[in-house]
Amino acid sequence: MAKEFTQEDDALLAELGVEVETTNAVTRTPREERIIAGFEEIQRFSKEHGSAPQHGEERDIFERLYAVRLDRIRELQECHELVQPLDGSGLLTGAAKAPLASAEELDDDALLAELGIEVESPPITELKHVRSTAEKKAAEEVANRDKCEDFDTFQPLFEQVQKELDSGLRNTRPFEMKAEIEKGRFFIVGGQKAYVADKGETTINDQGRTDARLRVIFDNGTESNMLMRSLQRSLNKDEAGRRITEPTAGPLFSDQTIDGDEASGRIYVLRSKANHPLVVENRELVHKIGVTNMSVEKRIAGAHLQPTFLMANVEIVATYELYNINRTKLENLIHRIFEPARLEIEIPDRFGRPVMPREWFLVPLFVVKEAVERIKDGTISGYRYDPNSATLRRHF
Repeated sequence: MAKEFTQEDDALLAELGVEVETTNAVTRTPREERIIAGFEEIQRFSKEHGSAPQHGEERDIFERLYAVRLDRIRELQECHELVQPLDGSGLLTGAAKAPLASAEELDDDALLAELGIEVESPPITELKHVRSTAEKKAAEEVANRDKCEDFDTFQPLFEQVQKELDSGLRNTRPFEMKAEIEKGRFFIVGGQKAYVADKGETTINDQGRTDARLRVIFDNGTESNMLMRSLQRSLNKDEAGRRITEPTAGPLFSDQTIDGDEASGRIYVLRSKANHPLVVENRELVHKIGVTNMSVEKRIAGAHLQPTFLMANVEIVATYELYNINRTKLENLIHRIFEPARLEIEIPDRFGRPVMPREWFLVPLFVVKEAVERIKDGTISGYRYDPNSATLRRHF
């Protein structure tokens, strides 16, 4: 009876011009489900980033995994046919990616293994999870990054760190121990710079080891609330994992020599006697801060003929002797500290050509002296001059 009723319904729908199709439930094997799920992850990545995932050592480890997976799906006909109905963005028709042939690159299997996934033969026929609970939790924490909503606050820090790496104020070295993971420090993990913006209360995990919840900001605009142990494992596992050192000028200096010390030069602080309106109005604040390997008197000889001295004579306000120190790095460090107070002034040279000197700052002398003392005792790291409060403030 039920069958006759269904047939009558179908006939009635047919009279109305509605075609009725009989659908059979499609049953997928676990392997097919995994392939489809993997392709959907690639689609989400492509939609979010506006392009298909790419190979390359500089790429995030997960993008490289997606690139390998996409290559496999393109190469294997059965996989290609399986996901083709889902490919609304043309991922399957894209150009094949370059193979990971470089000795410095991870091969496909090693790349998958880097994420704790073992590939059985033949490729992509089976993906088998072989990680411990702790490893899976760590991988999930790395993978589950969120968009950093206040990244504008941190982006200048990454830009400054890159400048300091380029100038030699900072260096990178292999990561060594978890004790290095502290608030305000920078690392390189998975090819990205990572900044520890916050570190929570230290706790004891189930294995009796100390741990803490971190807020880690990455230079691609994402963040993760990972555990300290997870970041430690990621850095140890990554052969290219690095600690970015604090900005330093090299060995500390003193105003007194010790047997065996070799003089390197001196910091000088000058005050201008120029009659430029901006200088006249702020004469007690306008200071030139530099580093030289000659006597300051010799350095300022003929100051009135040099645009760097504002085409005027100068007064020596203070000098500090240096020993065993890199002068260029130190000068870069000082100028970084006082960058927010750099004097924007244009001076014509002897030929009337405009010049903008870069070593003059609107900063009170007592702050300059404080900066020198902090350089001496090694506490200058992370400080920058705040013009609003006329003080040195930590900016990390």
